Amino acid sequence: MDRGALDAAIELGIPHGGWCPARRMAEDGAIPDHYDLQENGVANYPARTRQNVVDSDATLILHSGFIGGGTRLTKKMCEQASKPCLMLSIHEDDLQDRLVQWLARERPETLNVAGSRESSSPGIQQRTKEVLVGCLNDSNL
Repeated sequence: MDRGALDAAIELGIPHGGWCPARRMAEDGAIPDHYDLQENGVANYPARTRQNVVDSDATLILHSGFIGGGTRLTKKMCEQASKPCLMLSIHEDDLQDRLVQWLARERPETLNVAGSRESSSPGIQQRTKEVLVGCLNDSNL
């Protein structure tokens, strides 16, 4: 899912970044270099998740109904850091409207996008990219 957000940013020419585990580790191998991510020096996901929440102004969590441990952890870290967080299912009919309204209200300069993994929610990367490109391309955010 994270890569869907990064792909949307790249397509729209929006600066992107964030943190990834040491050695650019992901469940499907190394994260490609064209994603402008920094290694946090720790080979675990919670450290990366925490740093991304802390370094952002708000977090968008997209899921497909399955809320795994990492997604729950992201929400918990947002609450602990008193950061705005919006959880949306990629299947919601009014997903883009709700997202645009939330972004207009929160006005985050740096948005963290997190959520379900592609392996547990097939198609979520592409859907995330479509939603973000649609919202950010069609609005004055």
